[in-house]
Amino acid sequence: MRELDTSRTILSPLFKERIQAMHQTKLEVNQVKLAKFGGSYNTDDHGFIPLETSYVPSGEVLFGARRLGFAMKEFFACLPPYIHPQSALAGCWIGYFQSFENVGTDPNWEIPEHIREAWAKYHMHPGYMGMNHMGPDMKIGLDLGWGGLLRKIRYWREFNHPENTDFYDGEEAVVEGTIAMVTHYAEYARKMADESTDPILKRNYLEIADMNEWLIDNPPRTFREACQFLAHFQNIDRSYHGGGALSQIDELLRPYYEADVKSGRLTDEEAVWILASLFYNDTHYSQVGGVSPDGKTDMASRLSYLVLDAMHEIHIPINIAVRVWEGMDDRLLRRAVEYILEDGSGADFSCDKGIVEGYHANGYPKELGRMRAKVGCNWVALPGIEYPLQDVTRFHLVWCFIHAFRDVTASGEKNMDALWAAFCRHVEYQAQILKEGYDLHTERVSIDKPELVLNLFCHGPIERGLNCAEGGVDIRNYNADGIGLATVADSFAAMEQRIFDEGRITWDELAEALEQNWEGKENIRLMFKNIARFGSPRSKAEGWATRIRDVYVAAIKSSPTPKHKVMLIPGLFSHGEIYSYAKELPATPNGRKYEDPISHSSEPDPGFARGIHTFSPSLKSNAVAKVQPGYGNSAPLHLDIDTGLVNKEGGVDAIMALIHSHNQMGGTLINMNCIKKEDILEAHEDPSTHPDLVVRVTGYSAFFASLSKDYRQQVVDRFLSGDGE
Repeated sequence: MRELDTSRTILSPLFKERIQAMHQTKLEVNQVKLAKFGGSYNTDDHGFIPLETSYVPSGEVLFGARRLGFAMKEFFACLPPYIHPQSALAGCWIGYFQSFENVGTDPNWEIPEHIREAWAKYHMHPGYMGMNHMGPDMKIGLDLGWGGLLRKIRYWREFNHPENTDFYDGEEAVVEGTIAMVTHYAEYARKMADESTDPILKRNYLEIADMNEWLIDNPPRTFREACQFLAHFQNIDRSYHGGGALSQIDELLRPYYEADVKSGRLTDEEAVWILASLFYNDTHYSQVGGVSPDGKTDMASRLSYLVLDAMHEIHIPINIAVRVWEGMDDRLLRRAVEYILEDGSGADFSCDKGIVEGYHANGYPKELGRMRAKVGCNWVALPGIEYPLQDVTRFHLVWCFIHAFRDVTASGEKNMDALWAAFCRHVEYQAQILKEGYDLHTERVSIDKPELVLNLFCHGPIERGLNCAEGGVDIRNYNADGIGLATVADSFAAMEQRIFDEGRITWDELAEALEQNWEGKENIRLMFKNIARFGSPRSKAEGWATRIRDVYVAAIKSSPTPKHKVMLIPGLFSHGEIYSYAKELPATPNGRKYEDPISHSSEPDPGFARGIHTFSPSLKSNAVAKVQPGYGNSAPLHLDIDTGLVNKEGGVDAIMALIHSHNQMGGTLINMNCIKKEDILEAHEDPSTHPDLVVRVTGYSAFFASLSKDYRQQVVDRFLSGDGE
C-alpha cells in the first residue's frame, strides 16, 4: 500500500470558528426556508440563501435556446451578491421563490392522446422533458475558465457558421450572464473589505475580491480559485431546473491541492475550510475514491480524506459518495463509516462491481463503467460524454398489478397463471409507452429546453452546435426506474399462499375485501399481511420478486425506442415519494390500505424481518442484491441502524464487511443512517429538539427537521420495524 496521510485534520480555533459559523447560519437560514415552504420541504437541502432580486420575469412562457439564454443572462446579471463573512468563497443560489423559473414548452405542441392516457392510467413519471440528470465534466470549465468558455463558443460558432444561430446565441448569453455575476461578486467583496474594521475579515474579503476578479476572464490557478469556480457553476446550474451533479471531486481538485501544498500556499486546515465553504454553497453530488479505468490503481488521495473531514466539520446536508471496490484502500471506507457513527449520517457508498459489470452488459467497455461516477441522488453517469437522463422516470409496477387483478377478476379464469399473464401484458405495454414518450422527448427537448448550462461542460455540444440530447455527446441512453417491487411481490405471494395453497379464502372474497379497503375485514388483512414477505430467505415473495424484476427488465431491454432507437437501461428507485406514488392507489393483497405508501425502491417493506433471528441489515442487503436489474443503473439499499445495534454487532468492522459484501453481490448503492433510536423518535415527535440532525433520505442528504411528517415517518418506520435489529 502506497504511503498516504490518512490522519484526521486538526483545525485551529480560527478555522473551527469559521466552519461553525457557516453551520450555524445554515440552521438559521433553514428556519427561513421552512417558513417559506409552509413548514417542511422534501428535497435536497441545496444552498438556498433566500435573497430578493430585481429580476422581473417576462410574463411569457420561455422556451428555445435563444430566449432562454437571454433571460438567463438578465437573471444572472440581476443576482444580488452574497458572501458569508466566514466563507472562503463568494456566491449563493437564491432559491425557488426568486429563481429563474418561467420556463416551459411550446404551447402549440401536443402530446399524442394515447400516450397521455397511458401516462395517466399507470400514474407514470414518463421522463418527458426531464432535465439535468447527466454528469458534467468540470475539468472543461476549470481548464478554460468563464472567459475561455466564451471564446470557445465564439470560435465554434464562426467555424460551423450555422444558418440558425439560436443555439450559440443562448450558450453565449448564459456565459455572459455568469461573467456579470462573477464581476458583481468581486465588486461586492471589495466593498465589504473597505467597510470592514476586522483585519481577518478584511483580508478574507480582499482575497475573495482578487480571486473573483481573476476568474472573470481566466481559469483558476489555485485550489481556492478552483473551488470558487465550482461554486459559480453550482449557482447557475441550480438556477436552471435545479441541476445538482458535480464530479469526482477529489481527482478534479487534486492537482490544485498538490501544487499549492508543494509551494507552501495551502495547509490541510485551509483546504478543509475551503471545501466546507463549497459544501455550504450547495449540496451538489460528487464522489471520492474509486479505481482507475484500467481497474488497477486506487484513486484515493489525501484530498479524499480532506473531503470527508470537511463534511464532518461543517455537519450539514452534503451529497458525497465513497466509491467502493474490491481492491480499495479500506482506510478511506473506515473513515467514512467512523464519521457516520459519530454524526448519524455522512457519505453514501457507490458500489463498483454492480455498476461496472452491469454497464458492461449493455455493450460498453468495463473501462467506461469504472469512469461512471456517482453524481446524483441514486445514479451514476459518465462525466461529459453521456446523456443518460437518470432519475426522471417512475415505472409503476403496482398499477400494473392493480390493472391485472381487475382484468382477471372481471374474467372467468381466476388463477395465478392468468394474473401473472395479465401483469406481464401491462408491464410490456407500460414499457412501450415509456419508449414512445422518450422518442417525443428526443424530438422536443432540444427545441424547447436545451441543457444550456451542462452543454458547456460536455465534450461535443459546443463543437457540434448541438444540444447534448440531439447528438451533442457521443453516448446516449435513457433510464427507467421501476417502483413498488416488494408491494407487488408480497401481493402475489400472499394470494398464492392464502387462496391457492391453503384455500383459506376465495378470490372473490379477497376482491370484495380490497374493494372495501379492508373495512370490517381486519382478520383477512392481517392474514394476507403476515406471510413470509420479500426479504425473508427462500420465501414465495422472494421468488415472485425475482420474476417481477425479470419481466420488467426484459420489457425495458427488449427493444430501443421505436423511432430514434435509443437504448434504455433499467433501475429500481422510488426516491422518497412512496406516499405520493400511492395517491389514488387502491388497497393491495399485501395488506396495505388505500393510499398507504408503496414499498421503497428495490427494498423489502419495513418489518419484513420480524421474528427472524439474525442480523436483519444483512438480510435486507441480500434481498436488494438479489433483485438488482443487472445493467449498471441503481437499485439502492437503505440502512437505518440503531447505534446500539452497531456496537453490539461489531461496530465499524461489521458495517465495513456489510458494505463490501453488498458490493461483491452486485449491489449498486448503499445509503446509511446510524442514529440512536431514542434520538430519531424524539426528533420525529418534535423536530425542533434536533434542528441539526442530518439524515440520508433516499440517496440525498437533508435536515430531518426539514422533512414533512410523511417523509420523516419513512425513516422512523425503518428504525421501529426491527429491520435494524
